Amino acid sequence: MPHLSLPCPQCLLMGVTVMLAALHLSVMPRWRFRVHRWEAAPVAVYTRTGWLNQERRIVPVTRIQTVDTRQGPLASLFGLVDVTVTTASARGPVRIQALDQHVAARLVEELTVQAGETPGDAT
Repeated sequence: MPHLSLPCPQCLLMGVTVMLAALHLSVMPRWRFRVHRWEAAPVAVYTRTGWLNQERRIVPVTRIQTVDTRQGPLASLFGLVDVTVTTASARGPVRIQALDQHVAARLVEELTVQAGETPGDAT
């Protein structure tokens, strides 16, 4: 009678981990692309975020106080930058994540110029 051997628990765990990682890498970028959006118009910045619970925010240019960028070491490796638009809102800043460096630089420049040209005191 042949003897059946079961895979070691570590091998089984590694296999499950690899399968879950492959599923995550194939699904999440497409899902993120479908649900996360942003647009900078002359009058406002529009964002839509959230995986299951969607949040839409509209920030009038007159409310913009600062526009900041942040780039950690991993994001730097892939040439990505996060842009944070701080407003006078109690809801806090609006974050646009994982933008290409050139897109982020243009966005920051555009928002800075628009906020400077818009009358008001951002309150």
